[in-house]
Parts: sequence; C-alpha cells; structure tokens
Amino acid sequence: MIKDIQGLHHVTSLASAAQSNNDFFTKVLGLRRVKKTVNFDAPHVYHLYYGDEVGTPGSVMTYFPFPGAKRGRHGTGEVGITGYAVPKGTLPFWRERLATFDIAVKDTSAFGETRLEFTGPDGDEFALIETEDDRAPWTGGGVGADEAIRGFHSASMRLKDDGATAELLKFMGYKERARDGNVTRFGVPDGNGADVIDVETLPGAKPADQGAGSVHHIAFAVENRAKQLEVRKALSDTGYQVTPVIDRDYFWAIYFRTPGGVLFEVATNEPGFDRDEDTAHLGEALKLPRQHAHLRDVLEQKYLEPIRD
Repeated sequence: MIKDIQGLHHVTSLASAAQSNNDFFTKVLGLRRVKKTVNFDAPHVYHLYYGDEVGTPGSVMTYFPFPGAKRGRHGTGEVGITGYAVPKGTLPFWRERLATFDIAVKDTSAFGETRLEFTGPDGDEFALIETEDDRAPWTGGGVGADEAIRGFHSASMRLKDDGATAELLKFMGYKERARDGNVTRFGVPDGNGADVIDVETLPGAKPADQGAGSVHHIAFAVENRAKQLEVRKALSDTGYQVTPVIDRDYFWAIYFRTPGGVLFEVATNEPGFDRDEDTAHLGEALKLPRQHAHLRDVLEQKYLEPIRD
C-alpha cells in the first residue's frame, strides 16, 4: 500500500472563456489567481490557477479555457462536485454573497456536514462545506478571514461501479470512512485537509461527455520527487499504465487512468508557484514554459486575449 499521498494537490477543469472563469474564481469565490500560463500541449490556450496566497497544494483549482468550447454533459466516469472547506457558521454569508452574483444555490447535507451546492459559468459543480479547518485563507479577493475558503475539502467521483476504484483508493492510502446511500467516503489519515474522496455509484446513468464545465483530471499530492518515484513504481508494479515523470514547471507530474475512467495525476509539492514570480505578484504576468517561450509574441497578439483583473 502507498503511504505517501497527502490528499488532493489540484483539480483541473475545462472552460469556455478565460475572462468569465477568472471573474468567477477571483471576484465571486475570492480566491487568488496564482499563475497565468499556458497549456503545455496546446500553448494557444491559457492555463489558469486559483488558490490561496501561495497556491498551497490542496487549494488549487486550475482551468484550460478553450474559447467557445461546447459544454460537457455530466455523467459517470468523471469527477463531479469539487468541495471547498469554509468555516462553521459561514454558509449564510456565502448564500447571500452568491445571490448578489445571481448564482443559485442548493442547501444539502451529507455525512453530517452542511453544504451549499452551486455551479460555475460552464455548469461546473461545486460545494461549500462547513468544517473545522485551520488552514490560512487568502483574503485579498474581498472575502474576510472569518468567511474565506480554506482550500479543498473533497472531490467526488460518479462511477457505474465503484469496486475497482475503491480498491485503488485503498491502495493509495485512503481509508473507507462512511457510507451514505450510494456514496462511499474515503479519506487519508492525517492528510493535508483536502483529503476526502466521495465515490457515488450510478449503475444506470449515462457516461459523461467531456467539455466546458468538466473536470479533466484530479491530482494527488506527494511531498517530493523521491516520494513520487516510489508511488509510480508501486502503481506500475500493480499493473497501472503510468506516464513518465513530466516537468510542469511548478510541480512534477505522473498520470494514469483509473478503472472507472477518471484521469488521476500524482504531483509534487515542490517547487511551487513562486519559482518564477515573487509571492507578492503571483499570477500577474504571463509565464511561459521554456519550450514555448519563443511563441510569446504570437500567443499574446493572436491567441491569448488579455484578462481584465
């Protein structure tokens, strides 16, 4: 069994427009844009990162905004709701705040937790979940320290059959914590706070069709490259087809497809988002990976529309 995974590192999704995506996370949810770069495999498309002050692993939502992308269809074989942790007693504040942006909310509860569920600009699914969480919030986005998002709480997966994925999560160090109807909760003991995965079993549902508003992959955190190599070997030895280690500038990454169809990544906590920008100015300038640096002029002039902050 793998013992080095700490919880979520980041969640990466697809969007249809950079500006509305940026506004939702920075002006509505009050998160910080910690990096403005490009998709390594499609450099004509932004890769935007939002999180706490420094982009702590377990706080970062990232997006590939493909201009005009068709909206995805939710279903099985995908990550569903991404949950954010907020302090106890703050859901009335968030209900009122979201209403000022004409965002409809749904009051729900699961596993004894009070939640607000809502959607983003492309139908992407989120929940705010009241927890006791002492992670430091980012308060530069207009939300006070008493109410601000603390980072991720959880991610959920919708699957036709949860058996093989449940075994994978257990192999990755997750423990089954509870069951609520057709949802099984897993968690990492002594994790990073973003350490919950909920698996919803929907045997009769249609498969998801990925597009704007869909989660592309979820990434799990390990401390460093040495730990990542140990995880890679353990997964490979178990029969998973794992990619070589890929340098993503702000972390190193490996990827593999789960039995339920969800793409998993294992990412390092090092080196972090301040490797090429001072912490005070994270996310302000367009940062290009070395292999695409020569494209700056054409990308800025032809493909990447300026984002108004």
